[in-house]
Amino acid sequence: MKFKKNILETIGNTPLIKLNRVTDDVDALVLAKVEYFNPGSSVKDRMALKMVEDAENDGRLKPGGTIVEGTSGNTGMGLALAAIVKGYKLICVSTDKQSKEKFDILRAVGAEVIVCPTNVEPDDPRSYYSTSKRISEEIENSWYVNQYDNPSNTEAHYLSTGPEIWEQTDGKITHFVVGVGTGGTISGVARFLKEKNPNIKIWGIDTYGSVFKKFHETGIFDKNEIYPYITEGIGEDIIPANVNFDLIDAFEKVTDEDAAIYTRRLAKQEGIFAGNSCGAAVRGVVQLKKHFSRNDVVVVLLHDSGSRYVGKIYNDDWMKDNGFNTN
Repeated sequence: MKFKKNILETIGNTPLIKLNRVTDDVDALVLAKVEYFNPGSSVKDRMALKMVEDAENDGRLKPGGTIVEGTSGNTGMGLALAAIVKGYKLICVSTDKQSKEKFDILRAVGAEVIVCPTNVEPDDPRSYYSTSKRISEEIENSWYVNQYDNPSNTEAHYLSTGPEIWEQTDGKITHFVVGVGTGGTISGVARFLKEKNPNIKIWGIDTYGSVFKKFHETGIFDKNEIYPYITEGIGEDIIPANVNFDLIDAFEKVTDEDAAIYTRRLAKQEGIFAGNSCGAAVRGVVQLKKHFSRNDVVVVLLHDSGSRYVGKIYNDDWMKDNGFNTN
């Protein structure tokens, strides 16, 4: 009989799917690494499991312990799967900009969810960064994951996502495009791919209101770059340790509206029901088309599922309320 011992064994080995209509004006083969085929419906399942297992192995996470993490939702889901199978309690700290669906899903799989204000400084006691740290210090036998600075995040993608992409493209990949948040995905995949072929170009997709692009280009952390934005899952108002800028060739910014429009186009034109940051990544590929040629193989990673955004990106009224085109 062929079966998995538990849900965690189904993580990884996600498909690579050719994009056709949504990138029809891009003169290259564009392939989407569709990560919502993971059991928790996002790429974050990979690093969540790796971070938990590494913490178990070195004693930071002990039997019966409590996992505490600040998350926009997807990492929390991956951690929840690991917590269920391995017998831990999970507390997820998030922000009020995230979709209601994310919180409902986290609670459905047994996580406690604490919601913090978005528009505060990272070191403000009310921020989700500060709140997560405080809770982990107050609760006995707890472990603060800290996905932003946890090296296991990057290592998970070096060991799994990167090798999968290399194998699936038969080593023909020329460009890798992905939204950047914690930096683990882009840095882990980039490290693996550039070890195989240093000529592969790595493009990070950023959003307006985030510091990544300017910091990469100038080395300056400009607080004037920071302002509220709608796109979920990418961009930061901090510089996570997991973002290895030396491995990233360039960043491209995508507007909130374009991210939303291309998320919806993925569903309507490709049948790929993906999340908000996925639309940003695909729009980024379109904006970068002058950098590609006919023989190039561009892999764009689609981070998560559209099920997290039914009440927002896929809701016409929400789109209109934000002044976005619904066509």
